[in-house]
Amino acid sequence: SCVHGGLGGKMLSLRVSRIRRAVRQFSSQSAIDYDSFITPLAKRRPPSAIRSLEPLMSIPGMISLGGGLPNPAAFPISGFTIKLKEGDPIELTPSQVVAALQYSSTRGYGELLEWLKRHQVETHSPKYTGWDTIVTVGSQDGLARAFDTLLDENSSLLLEDPTYSGALAPLRPLQCNLVPVATDGGGIIPSAMAQILDNWNSPKPKPRVLYTIPTGQNPSGATLNNARRTELYQIARKHNLLILEDDPYWYLQLDNKPGQDRIRSLFSMDSDGRVLRFDSFSKVLSSGLRMGWVTGPAPIIDKIQLSMQASILHNSTLSQIVTLALLNRWGTEGFQKHILSVQAFYRNRRDICVEYAEKHLKGLAEWTTPSAGMFLWLKLLGVEDSQELIQKRALEKKVLMVPGQAFSPLQRPSPFVRASYSTASPEHMNEAFLRLAQILKDK
Repeated sequence: SCVHGGLGGKMLSLRVSRIRRAVRQFSSQSAIDYDSFITPLAKRRPPSAIRSLEPLMSIPGMISLGGGLPNPAAFPISGFTIKLKEGDPIELTPSQVVAALQYSSTRGYGELLEWLKRHQVETHSPKYTGWDTIVTVGSQDGLARAFDTLLDENSSLLLEDPTYSGALAPLRPLQCNLVPVATDGGGIIPSAMAQILDNWNSPKPKPRVLYTIPTGQNPSGATLNNARRTELYQIARKHNLLILEDDPYWYLQLDNKPGQDRIRSLFSMDSDGRVLRFDSFSKVLSSGLRMGWVTGPAPIIDKIQLSMQASILHNSTLSQIVTLALLNRWGTEGFQKHILSVQAFYRNRRDICVEYAEKHLKGLAEWTTPSAGMFLWLKLLGVEDSQELIQKRALEKKVLMVPGQAFSPLQRPSPFVRASYSTASPEHMNEAFLRLAQILKDK
């Protein structure tokens, strides 16, 4: 929250001091010149004069007439109760209610931010100290701000082909040079990326940033194995790339078995401070809460913070406190138990989807069974461009899927379509693939 005195204020001031020391230490140790990656637009953003007062407001004895906080006594809401599917309801404490209704730090609500940082340490074991975290309005908000910070019309970006259409939406107006990298059933092909970089002879700028969705990729469902992730990171080191690791399906890994080596994040491999990681609770808690967070080199997180200060100020404090209250109720063990139940839920839906694809589309389409995420990426045999088939003929049969061209960085024709198994009932999945099969047989 914005205003706390006494011990809480001292602790906040101590945390701010530690973060600043870590940033100075990291800046002096790192061989990466982050300033050379930052766009002129991002460099022109000044810190908010009002927001910069926040750490000072917590100093014991400080009398603040400087902020523009509305007085909570004028708010009509007095409490929040969260009903859970399992367990007793969670009632926010009076102090949580006051905080939830008020402005908060751009970085994120303090207790939640600390939880997320602990979670990153426990989950990814970062190899360097100069990283930081910021809470964003879903990971999409963080992505758009990172693009805006690192890319403009004088930049080139490496990205998978196909890639997330939601990332292309903020990228295209930036007019950066999109450089597609080939993929297969195992995700992005490191050797293909290395070949592009080793033989770069275009008059356009050589790429300095890679955008990748390494787990349950949207739309292909592909997941990079650890060997490819290691190779990708080594190529990034050789060519001094920053990596944007977009991982909203990290918690939807569907085929993990006891004793099996777990997939490692690129962030966990990063000893240089070149990976910016995007996480989200949208797939496992609620997409409507809009809870995402970005973790990576502190100098770049600082720039994302300035972008937020200039627009949304911060994520919803209510969303953050509701999320924190739920995580505190569960504890680490309860959160992990919930993740396992979500994985089992989507594993069952994935298996049903693949079963009906085998039943109706064998010989008409090809696919790789996804080991994470919520999508089946179908290559329609004998079809060069799925656009008309999906947007007209399938629509006439009342079947909605997404044609592959929507995910093409260069908007090229594609024989692929994306089918989601996240919300459709088994009966609807069966009927949808039956109708698609009829369309393909009649073409």
